Amino acid sequence: MLTRIRNLLGKPQQTICPSLNPGERVYAIGDIHGRIDLFDSLIEAIEEDDASRPESRTTMILLGDLIDRGADSAAVVARAKEWSRQRPLEFIKGNHEEMLIASMTDVEVLRGFLRYGGRETILSYGVEPRALIESDFDELQRMMVEAIPRDDVEFLDGFRQYIRNGDYLFVHAGIRPQVPIEDQRGTDCRWIREPFLSHDGDFGAFVIHGHTIAEEPQIRRNRIGIDTGAYLYGTLTAIGIEDTNRWFIQARKDKAGAIATFAAAA
Repeated sequence: MLTRIRNLLGKPQQTICPSLNPGERVYAIGDIHGRIDLFDSLIEAIEEDDASRPESRTTMILLGDLIDRGADSAAVVARAKEWSRQRPLEFIKGNHEEMLIASMTDVEVLRGFLRYGGRETILSYGVEPRALIESDFDELQRMMVEAIPRDDVEFLDGFRQYIRNGDYLFVHAGIRPQVPIEDQRGTDCRWIREPFLSHDGDFGAFVIHGHTIAEEPQIRRNRIGIDTGAYLYGTLTAIGIEDTNRWFIQARKDKAGAIATFAAAA
């Protein structure tokens, strides 16, 4: 059951009222990072919320970093693919998808990938923990290539750089200020923090992004960040948008291991 609360996030700091394309509704989901438990609960809550509203053209957007850090990356990928067969879904590539793809052919990238949650992803695809510990990097890369289905690799590699809809831009990390959106580099879209986060001016669109973790969604006059630390704080956040209206839906795991879902106006 989706519980509604009046004020989850405090007063927003933005004054702009951007709008989505007429007749469309979008739900964007922040960084999942292998948390299939939160992802499943959030899907259920989003579907319930969408069904409770007037009919529209609804699209789900995953903002990237489906994988790494959490224990169930393979299950998250499988669930995302399954959901995409049931309704319109769009996927944006995060820096962790980028690292996984590059790690398949570059051992130096693999070293960094392992330090930032890649070990958990490889284990989720069935590589034995002892084999992972005892193997050198070349051996581990070979096991990784064998363990992760090519279909999953191609799926993750096919994610988009960003998505525009009306006055909104959906992207993983952010964009470089004072650079036209069509000229943005993929590296910045997947990795940037500064000068994006501190920029208070117009980006050319209102930005919805993940990548930078905070315990609550970060509402600014020109952007909203929705990476609420699924693997770190146990909270996975989605934002719903229709016309000029916005609302948040969250799946949270408490200390006892129970997951609850909440909704609040943005």
